[in-house]
Amino acid sequence: MPTPAHSTVAEPLTYRHDAPLAAGTLVRVPLGRREVLGIVWDGALDAPDPALAAQVRPVAAVFDALPALNAHWRSLVAFAARYYQRALGEVALAALPPQLRQVSAEQLARRLNRAARLAKDAPAPGRPPAASESVALTGDQQRALAEIEHESGPFLLFGATGSGKTEVYLRAAEAALARDPQAQVLVLVPEINLTPQLLARFQARFGDHAVAAQHSGLTPAQRLQGWLAAHLGTARIVLGTRMAVLASLPRLALVVVDEEHDASYKQQEGARYSARDLAVYRGHAEGVKVILGSATPSLESWHQSRPASGDDPGGRYRRLAMPGRIGAAEGGGWPRVRRVDMGHQPKGTLIAPPLLAAIQERVARGEQALLLLNRRGYAPVLYCADCGWKSECPHCSAYRVFHKVDRSLRCHHCGFAERVPRACPDCGNIDIGAIGRGTEQLEEQLAALLAGVQRPGGEPVRIARIDADSTRGQGQLEAQLAQVHAGEVDVLVGTQMITKGHDFRRVTLVAAVNPDGALFSSDFRAPERLFALLMQASGRAGRDAASHGTAEMWLQSHHPDHPLYAMLKAHDYPGFARLQLDERAQAGLPPFTHLALLRADARSQGAAQDFLNAAAQQARQDFAADPALVGAQAAVRWYPAVPLPVQRVAGVERAQMLLESPSRAALQRVLAACQPLLHGLRADGKHRGVVRWLVDVDPVAV
Repeated sequence: MPTPAHSTVAEPLTYRHDAPLAAGTLVRVPLGRREVLGIVWDGALDAPDPALAAQVRPVAAVFDALPALNAHWRSLVAFAARYYQRALGEVALAALPPQLRQVSAEQLARRLNRAARLAKDAPAPGRPPAASESVALTGDQQRALAEIEHESGPFLLFGATGSGKTEVYLRAAEAALARDPQAQVLVLVPEINLTPQLLARFQARFGDHAVAAQHSGLTPAQRLQGWLAAHLGTARIVLGTRMAVLASLPRLALVVVDEEHDASYKQQEGARYSARDLAVYRGHAEGVKVILGSATPSLESWHQSRPASGDDPGGRYRRLAMPGRIGAAEGGGWPRVRRVDMGHQPKGTLIAPPLLAAIQERVARGEQALLLLNRRGYAPVLYCADCGWKSECPHCSAYRVFHKVDRSLRCHHCGFAERVPRACPDCGNIDIGAIGRGTEQLEEQLAALLAGVQRPGGEPVRIARIDADSTRGQGQLEAQLAQVHAGEVDVLVGTQMITKGHDFRRVTLVAAVNPDGALFSSDFRAPERLFALLMQASGRAGRDAASHGTAEMWLQSHHPDHPLYAMLKAHDYPGFARLQLDERAQAGLPPFTHLALLRADARSQGAAQDFLNAAAQQARQDFAADPALVGAQAAVRWYPAVPLPVQRVAGVERAQMLLESPSRAALQRVLAACQPLLHGLRADGKHRGVVRWLVDVDPVAV
């Protein structure tokens, strides 16, 4: 009987096999002159017309030693493909480890035998009760765990930084595993650099063999090993980044999404799915509990957790509040927020004198300071004052950043890099200047400003920088974080990488050097991201109970009285969320409406915009004449095509068109109906200049 298997093509393909194959079975099938990995998506089909039967190619190999991917997993993948407007095969195969596409059935069988031996030799899974019982729970933690135990969720764990959210995750996982000896728990973190520390916490509690990691930083062999452990059920806990939301977990009992507000959960290439939203869907579909944790929840999640009031039935989530920090008096332990008006400082000041004095004082006491500047490199732009030349990228509509450490000009969009010219390329002026500052320059100038300061033992101040440039090598991030934790660093300079989830016990001062850039952005989500970033940064200070009452968060701003900073000073996330949600309701923005972007990449900006405008015009005509679509089309608003903020990358022009609707269902119907229309336009000779098009549902940046 023929069985359909998926490849990376858009639609299912039919192959034949001597015996019926169960849905979810992995196979190898011929595709053109190649042999590729496929998944049997449905059961046996009726025999095709005899005239066509000879054209149906046979399945080349069956991975029958591997259990089939179950119906829950296939349903999750099908939903993701349908909702995010991607091919089913693309999403399904992207969820599998790359090495599965290369191994033969015999090679996989050997790996499975090895995995079985390792599982047999591993300690029996179960609860290290002494480890958890040695940690005393706060009243907030006890109340949160009681609700998680007795209610269905989903839960929004609104916990202040330092309130003990991780211990709640650990206890909830313990309870889930204790109820079922085969249960599995999925824990998601937004970025790879947060994985090692959380992995260590879970391994210490449950044992090394019970926990498997899944993220893109692993080698292909490690990814396959972790995937097999999850799929076979030998891994009781799977901890990973957004890709892990599509892991095969046949006995899933609990899903945890840490830092649920983080934009890193949204995939930005290929199938642009939100791992947080898929986690919630997966929990609902499989009947398992989901915990979303954050000190600064996304406004969508906060709105979904609103209590019932009057005619408002409330949101679908249960909000669990943990407002206090461990070891602090009720509601206390927060860093004092101090604002510095940079308009009153000398022109060109990088670190205001009061802040510099505070840093010197902390270092002299043996404490640590953390300085946030969310821009890497030495300076964003080099320029010539004589002729006006700037370090533009020849391939992108952006400037190349000056990196002093290797004397390079590097584009952070396409990666194009060159050595810094000895003189202006246009006029020959040798006096080329820099505009703006990055973390490299901040590190250099701090070293000069703190040159005469001594640590308690008389040693000079030690400064370290953590950003995407300083941690590019294997193991560099872990090594630098270890130095910070060991007290071998006095002042840590970095980008947003240093603000998320790190438990720096010696940090008592945090400073945001130049956070104003996002205050007046055209992106409506910019204030939300800025507030979250600064709240996360402030949470790095005063985590040790001994420093409660002395920790400080400094803000250098040209707009110190901005309402966002006022709410940050009061540590008032609910007030900030209320203000932002009121503004979004008035403007008709998410979560009160639903958005999607149609994007086109082309050889010219005109070609990209023409393609999108033609699609919109044809859609309006075709859908208005279709009784099945006229209602949905009327509920969707199409905006004109515009260039992206960075409109050219790697020589390709980029344009986008926004679609907006108060009805998610109407927007989905229109987007699905657009697929054949867009394919047809792409094939039209008039639009040959279009390199590609894509759909981004629920975009995080507009």
